[in-house]
Amino acid sequence: MATGTNIRTYFNGTWHDGDVPIMRAADHGAWLGSGVFDGARSVNGLTPDLHAHCDRVNRSAEALMLTPTVSTEDMVALVHEGLAAYPKDAAVYIRPMYWGIDGDITAIVPSADTTGFAICLEVIPLAPPTATATLTRTQFRRPVLESAVVNAKAGCLYPNNARMLTEARRKGFSNALVADAMGNVAETATANIFMVRDGEVFTPVPNGTFLAGITRARHITHLKAEGTPVHETVLTFDDFRAADEVFMTGNMSKITPVTAFEDTQYQVGPVARRLREMYWDWAASGAAAA
Repeated sequence: MATGTNIRTYFNGTWHDGDVPIMRAADHGAWLGSGVFDGARSVNGLTPDLHAHCDRVNRSAEALMLTPTVSTEDMVALVHEGLAAYPKDAAVYIRPMYWGIDGDITAIVPSADTTGFAICLEVIPLAPPTATATLTRTQFRRPVLESAVVNAKAGCLYPNNARMLTEARRKGFSNALVADAMGNVAETATANIFMVRDGEVFTPVPNGTFLAGITRARHITHLKAEGTPVHETVLTFDDFRAADEVFMTGNMSKITPVTAFEDTQYQVGPVARRLREMYWDWAASGAAAA
């Protein structure tokens, strides 16, 4: 799926220009869904938390019973090698990925001896600072570890997210605020979620139903460093209706203010604005270098 432009692909030991084929029809990942990926960003020559994203794709592979074949350090070096072909001011989405090639005698379990690996780079502009989102509830929920590989950034999880988004858009909203298996708020269909009330920040506690994102963790670190109370806790939909400010966080856009949850309206608040500034100040400081 080509989302962006000016694509470069690392596959079989070398960089290729373009969206080159990397998977065969009989590969385990093609018909049994054993694919994982991660997403990092290069913006104005900065690659914040790149090491953490490359490290996580290796952990995701292991969670899906794939054998990682590239060390985190080597993966970071490969990404920088590929980025050298882009202008410094390009906004590049960085996607390392693994998939199963062969299966065991049952075909179900991916073979530990053959794992596909590629890196896809593509130019995808950052959303403008004025971008916002609107949320609604959805009938679909986040699964639990006992029924899905929610401890991995796995492609097989995303059809469920697509159902959430499609339902939300049909109702006239841009995203969905999603429940976990217990009926409490987990995240949105595409990103982690935060709310602000009386100057304090709240976000759903990681409970094994969603990935607590790398960008989420970075924002929490920045908030705590400036003395803002942050609570990782159980949150209900009514909590979000009573919030003063709501925003989403994720690698693709870093932070997106929410202006509505169904009939509840919000202003773009000071915490989201401040967090965006703190994030890019941190990224430019050199502390984020991989």
